[in-house]
Amino acid sequence: MVVLRYLVILLTYIGLGMGYLPGLRMNRATIALVGAALLMALGLLDLSAAWSAIDYKTLVFLFGMMIISANIAASGFFQLAVDYTIRYIHSPFGLLIGLTFGSGLLSALFLNDTIALILTPLVVGITQLLNLNPIPYLLALAGATNLGSVATLSGNPQNILIGSFSGISYLDFAQALTPLAFISLVIQVGWLWWLYPEVRSLRPYLKVEPPRYRIFKPLLAKSLLITTGLLVAFLLGIPTAETTLIAAGLLLVTRRIKPERTLQKVDWDLLLMFCGLFILTEGVQKLGVLESFTRFVNDPLSILGVTVLLSNLVSNVPAVLLLHHLIPHPNNQTWLLLAAASTLAGNLTLLGSVANLIVAEAVAKKGYRLTFGEHLRFGLPLTVVTLVLTYFWLF
Repeated sequence: MVVLRYLVILLTYIGLGMGYLPGLRMNRATIALVGAALLMALGLLDLSAAWSAIDYKTLVFLFGMMIISANIAASGFFQLAVDYTIRYIHSPFGLLIGLTFGSGLLSALFLNDTIALILTPLVVGITQLLNLNPIPYLLALAGATNLGSVATLSGNPQNILIGSFSGISYLDFAQALTPLAFISLVIQVGWLWWLYPEVRSLRPYLKVEPPRYRIFKPLLAKSLLITTGLLVAFLLGIPTAETTLIAAGLLLVTRRIKPERTLQKVDWDLLLMFCGLFILTEGVQKLGVLESFTRFVNDPLSILGVTVLLSNLVSNVPAVLLLHHLIPHPNNQTWLLLAAASTLAGNLTLLGSVANLIVAEAVAKKGYRLTFGEHLRFGLPLTVVTLVLTYFWLF
């Protein structure tokens, strides 16, 4: 029985790292749920213990942010941002800078995976319209959504988890890591300028008409007003889960958008994966698997290394769930290190973050190919430099 429990855990984390299990039609959400169910079937956990393991505040925060992002997208806000980009940025290098800092800022405010999903087809459309090589701009988008999301608790799922576990306020988190995110974005621009000579041009490209789009002005005004109020509430230290759910509830009161349209945009797979991971992590803790690894995370440098390794083996959200049990007596600096390292590690390889995969898969549908090697050439040096910067920034 014990051997079977260990085998279930091992296969589940292999599946989470790969994103699938060979020969089976399963994604990360179903892998996590099946792993959790098998641990319950093997008697390691009962339903009560599994239910208690789920951090409902994290799920509420995630769900609320998804509703808010769906409304912002439905209003036409992101197409409007693309329109302004084309109208007021007149060179390939200007486009690179605007895309990097624009997507970085949006990823700090909303979930980075959502920003990658929405902006990828728009970036491809812009580069085709301007007859530019899309690859450096897509790398800029993938990298910036990871780097920008470092700045806030709402930037990505692992930061939301860490906010729930640590109790660090939204403002304290942002004050500590926003400068790091900004410097990292500057480094990314410089690195892409070095790698791709074609993006260095400051010569204006021919003016083109941006693609047509529709703006729903009442929904846009309402979404921006409520989102602004939400950010103010975060800065005032009001509990994030409650305020996010209230903001989402206000946005769902509408005469214009069918509820199905909004709810279809919610990433139910991600929410289900979180439920499975919470239960799975509780099972790992009950088996005592982590106890032998505590000696590897007894100082900031080792925590940094283990976080990067785990984030690329099993993905950053499972890594954070495992490590928050593993790190002995974490303080705020340690939590911030875990948040930054697990996010920045996502730039290391094409498989390192969901945002990278979203960009690669979306661009493949448009007839372009972002290869593992192409991303590694960009991501490996960027990740090493930003992780070194993180260590010295925090310690």
